[in-house]
Amino acid sequence: MKAVRTLWVVLVAGVALAVAAPAGGAGECEGLMVCVPVAGPWVVVPASTSIPRQRVEFQLTCPRAHVVGGLDARLSVRAIDVGFIGSLGSPVNPGITTSRSVVFLGTYAGRAAAAATFRPFIGCMPSAGGGSRVPTAVSQLRPGKPVTRRVKTVRVRPGARTVTQRCAAGERLVGGSHAFGFETRTPPSASLVGGVSGSQQLRAESVVVRVRGDAELAGVRAIVQVHALCSRSS
Repeated sequence: MKAVRTLWVVLVAGVALAVAAPAGGAGECEGLMVCVPVAGPWVVVPASTSIPRQRVEFQLTCPRAHVVGGLDARLSVRAIDVGFIGSLGSPVNPGITTSRSVVFLGTYAGRAAAAATFRPFIGCMPSAGGGSRVPTAVSQLRPGKPVTRRVKTVRVRPGARTVTQRCAAGERLVGGSHAFGFETRTPPSASLVGGVSGSQQLRAESVVVRVRGDAELAGVRAIVQVHALCSRSS
C-alpha cells in the first residue's frame, strides 16, 4: 500500500512538472506555468549589404483560445537582428502587448553577404479577457488598430507560381511583404536559400508575388508567406 501511495505521489509530481515546465524548441516557454510551444520554419533574411537594409516579416500563430506569452529565436549567423511587433498598452503583458499571432522582424547587419536565416518560436498560454479602455477626447486619440495584417502561407515547389493575398471587401491596401522559410531541423544551406526567389507587386488592393523554386526543393519543404497590410480607416 505504501509503495502504491509513493508511486501515486511520483506520478502526480511528474504531471505537475510537465505542466509547469513544458519542453520547447528554445526558451519560449520559460516562466510560463502552462505553455503550448509553436516552432516556425527557418526564415530567410535578405543578406544584401546595401543601405537601408531590407527587413523580413514572418507571422506565427497560437492555437485558438491562446495568446503569445513568450518568444525566442535561433540564428544561423550572429549578425541577424530579430524583434517583434507589439501593441501599445499598459502593462506590457500577454493579451495587451501580444495577441494570438505575433510578427517577427529580421534584419541582416553583417558586412558580407551570407545565407542568413532565423527560426522563430512562440510559447502560447490560455487567453484571459482584457479590460476596457477609458474614452478619450476626440482631439487626443489613443492608438488603435487601423491596419489589419492578412497573411497567406503556401508551399514552394520546383518551378514558378504566383501567390496573391488580397484585402477584404471595403479595405484598401497600405503595404505588403513576403518571406521564404524552410521547415528543416538545421539552418538551410546557402545553395538551398538561393534556390528560392520572388518578385513582388502591389496592385488592386492585393499583394502579388511571383515565386520560383529550383529543382533542389524537390526533397525539402519550403514555404512563402505573403502579407497584405489593409485598412478601413477613412
